[in-house]
Amino acid sequence: MPLVKGSRIAADTFTRVEDDAPIPEQGAVLVPAARFLADAAELMQRAAPVGVIWPNNMDVSELVPYLDKLALVALVFPIFRDGRAYSQARLLRERYAYRGEMRATGQILRDQFVFYLRAGFDAFDVVKNADAAAFEETAKRYSVFFQPTGDGRLTVARSRLKLHGHRDPAAKRVTV
Repeated sequence: MPLVKGSRIAADTFTRVEDDAPIPEQGAVLVPAARFLADAAELMQRAAPVGVIWPNNMDVSELVPYLDKLALVALVFPIFRDGRAYSQARLLRERYAYRGEMRATGQILRDQFVFYLRAGFDAFDVVKNADAAAFEETAKRYSVFFQPTGDGRLTVARSRLKLHGHRDPAAKRVTV
């Protein structure tokens, strides 16, 4: 599957390691959740980046002790109408302040690209190369939002307050 990052097709620098396969000594690795949890202490000692493929039926709070060392969390959309990974993404970004790469994988659909972005995803395993162009168009089309979400953008209301030098109640300070 092509990987889309920064609205472009990008090389995936992570090697996917199956449950029973040996972990390469060098290079970034992406391991399934069960393997990660079983070998977390060892994996966190690696000098190379480590990522985890986290299914949407597992609680992301289990990742909290490792978030500062995880380079990538890949959240799985097993079918297009199962949106639990959106909730996981928002929790990781907003509640647990995860700042590493968050990748959407599985059934990634063009018509949901803007929702993935708003939930805090910044990389996507897409089915076709043509999806990358569609993603770029979607990302450019929407620049202003009313609802706060996990992508860190200012809402329209906060932008207006900031523009006019008003106090931002969330920041508890005067902005200019």
